[in-house]
Amino acid sequence: MPLVNMKPVLREAQKQGYAVAAFNLVDYGTTKAMIKAAEELAAPVIVQVSAKTIKYYSHKEIVSWVRVLAEDSPSPVVLHLDHCKDIEMIRKCAESGWTSIMIDASELPFEKNLELSKQVQEIADKHGVGLEAELGQILGVEDDMVVSEDEGSRLTEPEDAERFTRELDLAAFAAAVGTAHGYYKGEPKVGFDRIREINSRTGVPMALHGGTGLDEQTIARCIAGGCAKINISTNLKHVFVESFTGFHRDNPKDFEPLHLIDAQYQACKALFKSKIAEFGGSGRAAEVIAKAA
Repeated sequence: MPLVNMKPVLREAQKQGYAVAAFNLVDYGTTKAMIKAAEELAAPVIVQVSAKTIKYYSHKEIVSWVRVLAEDSPSPVVLHLDHCKDIEMIRKCAESGWTSIMIDASELPFEKNLELSKQVQEIADKHGVGLEAELGQILGVEDDMVVSEDEGSRLTEPEDAERFTRELDLAAFAAAVGTAHGYYKGEPKVGFDRIREINSRTGVPMALHGGTGLDEQTIARCIAGGCAKINISTNLKHVFVESFTGFHRDNPKDFEPLHLIDAQYQACKALFKSKIAEFGGSGRAAEVIAKAA
């Protein structure tokens, strides 16, 4: 089916009490694996892309992969631009068929962040795509952005979130609630009360960044608090590399590239299926399609 806007997908997930898995693609193979995983589970999925990945391939090349794969699948697929600060890149993605964009101006003061987010809202509205914006700064490393506790990271205040989302028409709201990009060093300090209060004040589906490394109980509590989109990137990177090198280690005389590529594909698809199921997305495709139509 055609690519779908993220807004109705996440609204339905929030209403029904589950979260849609959002995976950062690495290449065509991982894109195919995540859409096939969603298809096999009759689930919606968000294919998202970092700015550096777009710079490597190009926005046109990526949308061509995803559009063709989505058209042959009965599952609802969103193509989402993740953590972008470049307005021109945002504009090009929206113009070329992406169905969701994220402006990350979270390092700016509140008013500047809101002003820039409103500019991107105009782009999203013009092209009929969903918008995600971030308030507060999420710890860890994402793309080439590094945020540490010693360098001014800040949690999202519920009252600020309420005002921010009231001024915008968001498909997803990214808030800093104690999670972090990358693997956790020690026990993550997730602010469950903060998640619940932000969601009760805003009513906007929350995007939980830093999903890699959170245990099932933590994920379940975040979803119960109103998180409707959960991002997985670092976990995929490790499976992508380790499955390829692992196959070669176990089969040192096999130099048929398709064997290595298939081993990598199957490992990535298994990861995607496990996360989609864990987040509650299995069997949700039909109801999402009905709402998105």
